[in-house]
Amino acid sequence: MSTCQIYLTTPPQFDPVPFGKTLAAALDVVKVACVQMRLKDAEDEAILRAAEILRPVCHDRDVTFLLNDRPDLAKETGCDGVHIGQDDMSCAEARNLMGPDAVIGVSCHGSRHLAINAVEAGADYAAFGAFFPTTTKKTEENPTPEILSWWRDIGNVPAVAIGGITPDNAPFLIEAGADFLAVISAVWNHEHGPVSAIKNFNRVLAETSA
Repeated sequence: MSTCQIYLTTPPQFDPVPFGKTLAAALDVVKVACVQMRLKDAEDEAILRAAEILRPVCHDRDVTFLLNDRPDLAKETGCDGVHIGQDDMSCAEARNLMGPDAVIGVSCHGSRHLAINAVEAGADYAAFGAFFPTTTKKTEENPTPEILSWWRDIGNVPAVAIGGITPDNAPFLIEAGADFLAVISAVWNHEHGPVSAIKNFNRVLAETSA
């Protein structure tokens, strides 16, 4: 039986210096599997600068650091890997660029076909969702947790569940077979701060069988 883990995604906009301190404080208290830096609508220079600040925060704490959308910048800044969408560079191209050791994840929405294609192209995980309403990004598909059970049963790469995940609805995804829960707003917008939020998630993970 696998144990589901936290896949922490940054807010879409942030000031990297103070945010780096906030992230460090959170990672010093609670365990997450990886951090994805998702800095939307930013110039390359801003992305590079933010990655140079956040990468060592994660690496000093043995946390995998991924960049969203941009395999080229991920490689340039020494990230551990990249998360790409269907409109970004293809998984095969990203693998050729970043090499065999990079972690490459692909957004597959609610599509079994896209997930299978991603693995065949060299993806290390498939991301499904959005499972619940979310204000983080516009979504066109809202799959049911059943797709996580199907993915678990065919014995492929890990599944990352995304979209509006909270401690209250997380058990549905964990029980269905999610290997990782991608969390954003429920952490960074939590009224008691990100440390309290991630502690709540980890409590749910510990209490819920995968």
